[in-house]
Amino acid sequence: MQHSNINFSIIIPVYNRPNEIEELLASLAKQNFNQDFQVLIIEDGSDQKSDVIVESYQTKLNIEYFYKENTGAGASRNFGMQKASGNYFIILDSDVILPEQYLTEVHTALLKNYTDAFGGPDAAHKSFTYLQKAINYSMTSLLTTGGIRGKKQAVGKFQPRSFNFGISKLAFIKTAGFSKMKNGEDIDLTFRLWENGFKTQLIESAYVFHKRRSSLQQFFKQTFGFGTARPILNAKFPSTSKITYWFPSLFILGFAFSIVLVLFGNLYLFSFYYLYFIALLLDATFKNGFIVGFLAIFTSLTQFMGYGLGFLKSKFFISN
Repeated sequence: MQHSNINFSIIIPVYNRPNEIEELLASLAKQNFNQDFQVLIIEDGSDQKSDVIVESYQTKLNIEYFYKENTGAGASRNFGMQKASGNYFIILDSDVILPEQYLTEVHTALLKNYTDAFGGPDAAHKSFTYLQKAINYSMTSLLTTGGIRGKKQAVGKFQPRSFNFGISKLAFIKTAGFSKMKNGEDIDLTFRLWENGFKTQLIESAYVFHKRRSSLQQFFKQTFGFGTARPILNAKFPSTSKITYWFPSLFILGFAFSIVLVLFGNLYLFSFYYLYFIALLLDATFKNGFIVGFLAIFTSLTQFMGYGLGFLKSKFFISN
């Protein structure tokens, strides 16, 4: 069904990140979109509130601010959608910055091919640190994730991620929005959208600049959470389970085994990992420069370790 009357409400949960909200709101105020849109900031029990910053944008944006007890990002997004006045909701993480054409691209794409949910890719802004750019590379590269976060040719049915996620009011009402899962709640929602007959799409031109985590330790914790969520999702939606979800775990186990073999003078297995990391270095260097290329080796290894170990812990040591 074509929907020509699309009214956007942008839902942004925030927790102790007032500086990030400042950058995101500044980018929203610069949108070249020629229709009105609503912005809802949902303060999820933060100690460092964003109310003063939000207040400074009252004359620049149609913006509303809500403070609630801490219940997590998923529940905060649902809270925002319940309060929203639009008929199409856009969910953004507080650590993204929008290019000025973002809303125009989303609106144009939905008029051309309407779906009740969409997702968009992420990119690294020129202002990001070298480490943030390396993390972005690891999360989006064909050599690390298969390009599932923004390469149309790498996926079948697209699974939107919550940092850049659109959903119609109708689909929200039908599915009740995000579940209480701490990790993987966006994928869980996507699967329930499909079960209810709603379609999703990747809008390639609707990218955001996603800062992600600012240290390897934080990045490890984030990817570990992603890994723990996958076996839970596999158990909840058996038809979506794929052998490829085991790859990060097998990668890490194989890497550890290759190091053991090196101690016994056998370099054969380790040579494959060596060649893989060289390929990562060259690809990331070509796209982002040598420093990012060098760091991408460590961010990619951190990503595999986080996701792989989280997956194994959830699969074998946590009762789902």
